[in-house]
Amino acid sequence: MASTVSPFLSLPGAVDTAGIGVGSAGSAAGSGRDAGIPAHYGNPLGEQRALVEGGAIVDLSDRSVLTITGPDRLSWLNSLTSQSLLGLQPGESTETLLLDVTGRLEYAVRLLDDGEALWMLVEHDEAQGLLAWLDRMRFMLRVELADRTADLATIGTLGEPALPIAAPNGVPLIWRDPWHAVTPGGHQYAQGEHPGASWSYSERLVPRDALPSLVTRVASGEFPAAGLLALEALRIAAWRPRFATEVDEKTIPHELDWLRTAVHLTKGCYRGQETVAKVHNLGHPPRRLVMLHLDGSEGVHPARGAVVSLDGRDVGLVTSSALHYELGPIALAVVKRSTDAGATLTVDADGTLVAAAQEIVVPPEAGAEAHVPRLPRLGAVTRQPRA
Repeated sequence: MASTVSPFLSLPGAVDTAGIGVGSAGSAAGSGRDAGIPAHYGNPLGEQRALVEGGAIVDLSDRSVLTITGPDRLSWLNSLTSQSLLGLQPGESTETLLLDVTGRLEYAVRLLDDGEALWMLVEHDEAQGLLAWLDRMRFMLRVELADRTADLATIGTLGEPALPIAAPNGVPLIWRDPWHAVTPGGHQYAQGEHPGASWSYSERLVPRDALPSLVTRVASGEFPAAGLLALEALRIAAWRPRFATEVDEKTIPHELDWLRTAVHLTKGCYRGQETVAKVHNLGHPPRRLVMLHLDGSEGVHPARGAVVSLDGRDVGLVTSSALHYELGPIALAVVKRSTDAGATLTVDADGTLVAAAQEIVVPPEAGAEAHVPRLPRLGAVTRQPRA
């Protein structure tokens, strides 16, 4: 298990996510799962700029690192989850979703194979449940599961800082987020120019015992550190869903535009695949993700779970919110599909009503992609053209 207190909290100005409630019921980002790492170091907006410029690192040492080894690792996980993994090459990154039988999200997993082991990067609270479920599904297959969190820590960045990357099998363990483009077999509901196109985020695994030396290098000015608040603001602006924030017990991938990078639509059967195909080809997701531009004149910030309404009717909930260094106060929210896409919504920020303009991520018409042709009525006469 990871340490409950990160050495990055010893840096000047560091504020624990737990200390400001990041991700709790009254938070601006993430969930209570994020406690134990820095939310910021005293300048969240400046830390965003440092991330965008590519030099800053984010301590994510609270995240978990799991492995699957054995010759059947890729074919086995391919049969259980939403992404096509059979052709995954050493050093290649992807992500996949584990769904229940009705197509609802249970786990989201970032994947990197090094030729010997399949590395799974997950939220801390997902790890034990995911390991237990996978262990029950092994049967007679040649796979072994392990929790490597005590050995390796996750560092996030949008650049290429010089870090002591772990490479136990000769392949550097760097997971590069595929969100910058639609992956083969995927589908994007968002229309027009996508802000994720410039999203260069990666997660790097370093030996956990190297964290104190990284802190020393930050303190010496070799490269800057940014807190979770900065990373969350940039993630929200890229419309990038996160399992800990955007997912609830009813979420299906279509609602978050997650078919873009985590679902292969023609790979074949897996648990929940029928719902994925039916909604995509014949129906519409019942809810849709939007980015909200919030009126900042009241100086209040909505928490995760804040109610979103239209004309006095509840239409959804805020899933993540942040103060962006260029865009100002923004949020991701999941709203009913029928919500007027052109309407200004209202967010309840702890009793203060805040106006919110929508930026459409998943449009109301998302789904029904097959355009199945209408068949003639049974018994109808088909007229033949005259010679």
